[in-house]
Amino acid sequence: METWLPLRALTNPQDDAVFVSQQGKRLGPRAVQLRIKTAGERELGQNLHPHMLRHSFASHLLESSQDLRAVQELLGHADIKTTQIYTHLDFQHLATVYDSAHPRAKRKGAADD
Repeated sequence: METWLPLRALTNPQDDAVFVSQQGKRLGPRAVQLRIKTAGERELGQNLHPHMLRHSFASHLLESSQDLRAVQELLGHADIKTTQIYTHLDFQHLATVYDSAHPRAKRKGAADD
């Protein structure tokens, strides 16, 4: 983004859109969706869509901050229950958090103090 935004501003400085066409016009939702889908197929062999980016952003933010309320605000969710969808942490992450927080939690084979 640090590289892209200054270049993008050269095409049409009056428009603050992040993604624009070759003519400098704001891309519509369908154009963004098609570009993400094409890039996903070409680069990753996967069918990507914009909501996957939003979901990844929310999941990583929640994992690193543990602040569900902040994630709710950033995503613009009116109801915290909608944001709770992103709390699907994997078991290994939960075990790591438990082990680091619980004073008597020790895995088998861990050295005693």
